[in-house]
Amino acid sequence: MFNRPLILPAIAMAALFSFPSVVNAANHAPLDRWRSYAGVSWDTAQDGKIPAAFSGSVNAPVAGIHFDAKDRAFVSTPRLVSAAAPATLSILDTTVQSGPARLTAFPSREGNAVNTDPAQSLRNVLGFYIDRKNGWLWALDMGFVAGETESPAGSQKLVVLDLSSGRTIKRIALDGVADRKASFLNDVVVDENRRVAYISDSGSRSAPENQVGLIIVDFAAGTARRVLDRHPALQIEPGVNVVSHGAEVWPGKPLLIGINGIALSPDAGTLYWTVTTGTRAYAVPTAILRQPASTDAQIAGQIRNLGSVGGNTDGMVTDVKGNLYITDVTRNGIVRYDPESLSMSLIAASEEVRWPDTPAIRPNGDLIFTSSRLNDHFAGAVKPGEERYDLWRLPLSAYKNKSR
Repeated sequence: MFNRPLILPAIAMAALFSFPSVVNAANHAPLDRWRSYAGVSWDTAQDGKIPAAFSGSVNAPVAGIHFDAKDRAFVSTPRLVSAAAPATLSILDTTVQSGPARLTAFPSREGNAVNTDPAQSLRNVLGFYIDRKNGWLWALDMGFVAGETESPAGSQKLVVLDLSSGRTIKRIALDGVADRKASFLNDVVVDENRRVAYISDSGSRSAPENQVGLIIVDFAAGTARRVLDRHPALQIEPGVNVVSHGAEVWPGKPLLIGINGIALSPDAGTLYWTVTTGTRAYAVPTAILRQPASTDAQIAGQIRNLGSVGGNTDGMVTDVKGNLYITDVTRNGIVRYDPESLSMSLIAASEEVRWPDTPAIRPNGDLIFTSSRLNDHFAGAVKPGEERYDLWRLPLSAYKNKSR
């Protein structure tokens, strides 16, 4: 993800538009633009009319997405460009395919308020996790919003919410394991059986000497622990530039993101991650991470370098068979890592995909990922009224049948 606060002009009213499916190269899986939105709206439709897009839509790109067991789509609109969005975590009405994305603040607008107790409300959510086993949503609050150089005391936290009612189950403070000026709490994944969460701290606010780290949160104890602080396997790779659509991202002020996307194997025995300003994927057994007395040296000794992904990356997710799917922002698609064959391959791509971010798997098995030109938004290169927030679909069943 990114860290470049900007205040941009208000959005103009966006017109409806149609969008075709995309046909990939013969050796790629079928990939189609499942939904495409002209901005976002938190307003309710009146008299059957399409609600107007939020005036600051260009500053609220859809970044994260996850689905609950009922196939409800939850999305994050991080307050990295502007703090004005009514909510940073919402439910998306996927029955609507175009126009502005119709959002409902979750758990409520009040629960997403910026100008209230920063320890209580959700201020800036980028990464979150849907826990289908326990019926919870784990929201990772970065704490700071656009325009703030430091996260307010108590604002960096992991908030566990009941999916049905929106009730807060628990808040776990992270100030003790994250730096209020340097940290960039990027993504979170959860071991649903053990109720243990793993958080990536990209350290982007301290670039170029990123204070990267991995945070382990124990729900039952309500405690958090930081490991692998500034370890090279989590750090930006020297000499690597982030490239999207053949061009360096932010030339002259390069994008410097350490550990970003993280995922767990189906048995929660292995934690995976990638570094955005890097080229490789890594894995480590979670057993060593869950041992309170394990040292960084002991943990580092069990890290496996899985090899080159092929491009710069953002989010990742595993399927029920343990295959790992990684968004490739350089090649505009999805890379699949097979833990059995140890192979890494680009399985779907399209020039129409611009900055693939979060991948998620629906209850029906389809992989959905967001693509919202995030690099251009955070550089101020998208004009109000020109934003398009796409959701792309990769039917994994079709890919598996085609590849065998």
